Amino acid sequence: MLSRLYRSALGLKALMAVSGIVLFGFVLVHMAGNLKLYLGPEAINHYGEWLREVGTPFLPPSGLLWVARVVLLASVLVHIVAAWKLTWLNRAARPQDYVGRDVVQATYAARTMRWGGVIILLFVLYHLADLTFGWVNPDFVPGDVYHNMVAGFSVWWVSAFYMLAQVALAFHLYHGLWSLFQSLGWNHPALNPWRRRFAATFAIVVAAGNLSFPLAVLSGLVS
Repeated sequence: MLSRLYRSALGLKALMAVSGIVLFGFVLVHMAGNLKLYLGPEAINHYGEWLREVGTPFLPPSGLLWVARVVLLASVLVHIVAAWKLTWLNRAARPQDYVGRDVVQATYAARTMRWGGVIILLFVLYHLADLTFGWVNPDFVPGDVYHNMVAGFSVWWVSAFYMLAQVALAFHLYHGLWSLFQSLGWNHPALNPWRRRFAATFAIVVAAGNLSFPLAVLSGLVS
C-alpha cells in the first residue's frame, strides 16, 4: 500500500497532505505554547514541565513527549521524501526548464519551496541542539525554558538565523496550505479566495508569533 503511494504522483501528494496537516498543527501549537514567554519564567517553565509530565503515570516521564517527537520526525521524513520524489517525477515528465506561462503563474512562495525547506530543516536541527538538548548553548540550564530562550536569542546571529527561518517558514506554510486544499480536492473558484485568505492568515499568525520572541529578547522587553 505504502509502496504504491510512493510510486504515483497522486499518492505522493496525499502523503504530503497528511504529513503537512501534522506539521501545520505542530507549528501552530508550538508557537502558541511559546507565547507563555510573555507571562514570565514561572508560566513557561511550568508549561515545559507539563509537557514532560503529561501522560504519566500511564507513560514514563517525557514518554508522550517522545511519542510526539517520533510522530513529528516521521512526518518530516515522509514530507521530505514525498517532495523529493514529486520533484523528480515532474522533472522526468518535463525535462526542460519551466518557461513562459508556467513561470509567470508560479507564486514566489511556490518557487522558493525547495530552498525554504532546506533552511527550515537546518533551523530545526539547530533549534533542537540549542533549546532542547543544549548542545550548542553554553548557558543551557535543563528545565529552565525561560532562561534558555533568553540566553539563546541574546546572541544576535542566533536570532537572525531564527528570523530568517521564520520568513522561510511563512512562505512554506502559505504555499503548503494552498496546495493541501488542492490535494484534498477543495479546488473550486468559489473556494479559492477563502483558501488564499486562510493560508495567508495562518502563515502570518505563526510567523508573527515566532518572530516576536527574538525581537522581544533583543529589544530588552524580555530579559
